[in-house]
This record gives sequence, structure tokens and C-alpha cells, in this order.
Amino acid sequence: MVSKINRQVNQANPIVDVRLEDGSRVNIVVPPVAIDGPVITIRKFRQEFLQMEDLLMEDSLSLEAVDFLKVLVEARYNLFVSGGTSSGKTTFLNLLAGFIPEEERLITIEDSAELKINHPNLVRLEMRNSNVEGLKDISIRDLIKTSLRMRPDRIIVGEVRGGEAFDMLTAMNTGHDGSMSTGHANSGEDMLLRLITMVVVGNNLKEEVAVNLIRSSIDYIIHLSRYKGKRFLSGIYEIHKDERELKLKSIFIRGKENKLVKVGDISNRKKLDSHKKS
Repeated sequence: MVSKINRQVNQANPIVDVRLEDGSRVNIVVPPVAIDGPVITIRKFRQEFLQMEDLLMEDSLSLEAVDFLKVLVEARYNLFVSGGTSSGKTTFLNLLAGFIPEEERLITIEDSAELKINHPNLVRLEMRNSNVEGLKDISIRDLIKTSLRMRPDRIIVGEVRGGEAFDMLTAMNTGHDGSMSTGHANSGEDMLLRLITMVVVGNNLKEEVAVNLIRSSIDYIIHLSRYKGKRFLSGIYEIHKDERELKLKSIFIRGKENKLVKVGDISNRKKLDSHKKS
């Protein structure tokens, strides 16, 4: 599996991630890191396109929330999907991208290509690790920077984990409204703290700079959860634009009987009003 992409896994390089031809992701860990012997983990993904109707049938979200998300995407709000491991972030990003108009040019950037977006004007970019042939790394940061020269209408970054969060937020804030990304966190509030940490630590910036960049770049955080094997949307939150500190306003939350209910309205209507005029 590893040799197919000119990579090696051995004592000198005991951890490796690869993507198979069918899109499955493989993580391999061998001794001395894996104490009890080699460990191979394979994540297989759906081959068919998941639809919003599937999540509605599973009660993972509500029809009112779907309509609201459709408005956000069409009005070009910048969205960030957060959640824990295997909470469905990539799948949900696929679904949100389905609301993007066909005439818009969409560029996706991933560390390992997992997104399955059905869009006629799509450019897919994937980072590259160095290999035995001497090819150098091409990072997420490199891909974000080059994507800005490709005339994108929207940019989707599959996931941010470090300093590339700065480049992603900058792209959102420099004429690419309607862009999206995902990140690991236990709640919407935790996602804000993680983004601040990624921007500050990965770029040697002050916290105030990170806070201002996040506030001016991201409009909504969509948080997903996983409980007893079931994935569901647990909340949609708006980032306040008129506060010095980063604060979230709840728009949809899980209420009684584990039902998703609307509890607030859009405060930042600038993009929405502009969309209605157009």
C-alpha cells in the first residue's frame, strides 16, 4: 500500500498516512513506535453521494436548519464546521457545497482527498509529502497561497490543524466570501480557542491579531457531535462582529427531546441583504 505512492514505512519512518485508489485512508504505525507490533487502520468512505434528505430521515438535523444553511451558503457567508473525530465534518462539508451555484469556480484543498463534491466547476488540490525519490513537501499553506492565483470564487479547506489556519482566514477575508473549512473541537467555543491558538502559535502573532482576523473572516460555526455511533448537528452559532472579544450567538441548538430548534436570528445581515438585492 505504501510503495504504490513511493513512500516507505520502517524503523526510520515508523508512521505513514496514505490514500488508496478508492479514496480510503490508511494509517500505518510500526515498531518501535507501535510497541506490540504493526498497526494498520483503514478508513473507508461512502462511494455514493449523501443527500440532506438522508440526514433528515435520520433526524440528524431539521428541515428549518437545512433551509437556513442553504441561505447562508447562497448568500456567501463564511462557514466553519467543527466537531470531534468521526463526527461527520467532511460529509457535512460535501452537503454544504451542494448549495453552491454551478457558475461559481470552487477550489478544494485537502491533506488527503476525501471530499466528494458534485460540482461542474471544481478544482481539487491535495498536499504532498516528501518521498523516496526526493520530491519535496507541498503543504496546505502552499496550496492555499497558489489557489489565490487560480481565480477562485470560493475556497474549501478540508481541515486546518496548524499555522495554515492563518492563510485560510486571510483567504476568507480577501474577497473570497462563501468559503468553508473544518476543524477538530468539542464545541463551538472550543473551536474559537483552537483557531486562536493555531494562528498565534503557527505564525508568531499576538492574540489580539488572531481574534480580529477570526472575527472579520468567519461568520458562522456549525458544530457536529457523535453519540453512540450516531452523528448529528448539535448547533449553529453566529460570531458577533461588534464585540472586542470573540463571542458566539446561538441560532440553532439541540433542545428538549434532542430536537434541533431555532433560538435566534441573523444579526449580521450585510451579506444576506446584498444577496437578496442580487
